[in-house]
Amino acid sequence: MELDELRIFARVAELGSFTRAADQLGLAKGRVSTAVQQLESHVGARLLQRTTRRVRLTPDGEQFLERCKELIVDAEQLQAMFQPAASGLRGRLRIDLPNALARDLIIPRLPEFLSAHPLLEVGISTTDRRVDLVQEGFDCVLRVGPLADADLVARPLGLMKMRNVASPAYLRTHGTPSTLADLAQHRIVHYAAKLGTQGAGWEYQDGGVVRVHPMRSAIVVNGTDAYQAACLAGLGLIQAPVRGTQRLVDAGLLVDVMPEFTAAPMPVSLLYPHRRQIAPRVQAILNWITQVVEPYLMDAQPASKGRGARRPNR
Repeated sequence: MELDELRIFARVAELGSFTRAADQLGLAKGRVSTAVQQLESHVGARLLQRTTRRVRLTPDGEQFLERCKELIVDAEQLQAMFQPAASGLRGRLRIDLPNALARDLIIPRLPEFLSAHPLLEVGISTTDRRVDLVQEGFDCVLRVGPLADADLVARPLGLMKMRNVASPAYLRTHGTPSTLADLAQHRIVHYAAKLGTQGAGWEYQDGGVVRVHPMRSAIVVNGTDAYQAACLAGLGLIQAPVRGTQRLVDAGLLVDVMPEFTAAPMPVSLLYPHRRQIAPRVQAILNWITQVVEPYLMDAQPASKGRGARRPNR
């Protein structure tokens, strides 16, 4: 029974697919199938039930998978104990990041992480949708916004301060709002994960309570880059993180509006699968991302009461 066989089996079991596991591991599908068959032969039990549509764990496979994951982590930790410090860690990492944080913070500093661990290969996803960490084989994800993944472990990093901005061209055409009543004459760029399913609203804090003032929108987007681009094009007001818009404000391309009616700060968290132990390479990337991101965040504080508007939450 080889460690590679254990890794392949665990990925097939988590994804429920030989094809998807082969794609993520960078192996031929035949190699993946053979590895699982060899593992089943070694342990003397059928671990996976194969059908034309999907792959499921057998009762023996369910028990084996939990111990398998522990063995993989134990082996990686044991290997790390005797590797020369200069060689760093080995293996592949798959992480998912919000677009802006990947572009502005993580990727510019990634050379320092890879310099310390030159034998690591890092795969980075920057989609705006919320990925399924387990089903898609990610080691960790950096998430901005409220969390709903109760089956994952969360490491809170802090809060991202928000601001309201508009383009100078928009303000010249529509005027500058200063009160909630003024918003009746304005439009908001509406962000929605699923287009056309939710109403637009202006989020603001009122004595510790988060409220939402209904607004009209001329455009609905489901991506953070499109959200910012629509604002720059004069299509409406947006509520966005301070850090992600600061360079545009400094350049005069966006202007702050209604600073007394800002949205509640958005929590930033690292998520990873709930396991008894964490592989050394995963622990390394978790600690490094924490070190890079935390200086740009506010300290966490108790969440405000009330219901928040639907803003970009990646």
